[in-house]
Amino acid sequence: MDASKSQQLLLKRIVNVKVIVTPLWKEEVQQQLQAQINQTDQQLQQLDVEGQRAITAIQKQSLQPPGPQTLQQIDNIQLQVNQKKSELLEQKNQFLQNLQQVQYLELDQEVNQFQMEGFFRIEPGDNLISKTQVEIVIRDGIVEEIRGDI
Repeated sequence: MDASKSQQLLLKRIVNVKVIVTPLWKEEVQQQLQAQINQTDQQLQQLDVEGQRAITAIQKQSLQPPGPQTLQQIDNIQLQVNQKKSELLEQKNQFLQNLQQVQYLELDQEVNQFQMEGFFRIEPGDNLISKTQVEIVIRDGIVEEIRGDI
């Protein structure tokens, strides 16, 4: 067996993927964000309808006037609906902020898009730091550059 092979290790690293801002990329990202905003709006509407249905069902099953237990159930449902609404509104606000940020990006600017994992071999004498600092730069989905010690 080759001695150098026994001194190699296969490790995993995080690879940063950056995109170069182009008109096509901006348009695609804005469409994705708008779709997420629309979906959040639909979830908010659905939440209102379902919450109202649950309250109406409880009211139909209870005595008139409603007793303290029934009022507590209605309050609990309303509290759950309001908590979920708050989460969805916070999410929607984040999407709107992201949409605004994308609109202000300059063309040909590099932006961090996401991270992925990749494997690499290391052996005695290699610089571990440089082996872990790798970036991929893409333009409209096409790899334009790989930076770092692959």
